[in-house]
Amino acid sequence: MDMRISPLTSQALNGIGQSALKRPGAANGVESGFAANFKNALKEVSASQEEASRLQTQVQLGNPKVSLEETMLAMQKSQIGFQATLHVRNRMVQAYSDIMNMSV
Repeated sequence: MDMRISPLTSQALNGIGQSALKRPGAANGVESGFAANFKNALKEVSASQEEASRLQTQVQLGNPKVSLEETMLAMQKSQIGFQATLHVRNRMVQAYSDIMNMSV
């Protein structure tokens, strides 16, 4: 199975990667850095999944204003977003495990 990241996925994750190295203080209650970007990415993926689910329900109910093509596209976008987020999470867990297993 080929695990290359598609250009769409790499563009979506580009913002996360660029700010991962920045760690300004979370002064004034403003979150920044990797954690905040990852949280935002999770929210966007969740919203995408909810939209795809809503469109799917509308197609099943026979709403003529919602096309099957639009619904399938929304479902694919949410699936790609979820897979990209899952890969980032898995890499983070692996990196954490590697760091914790290092001898000092």
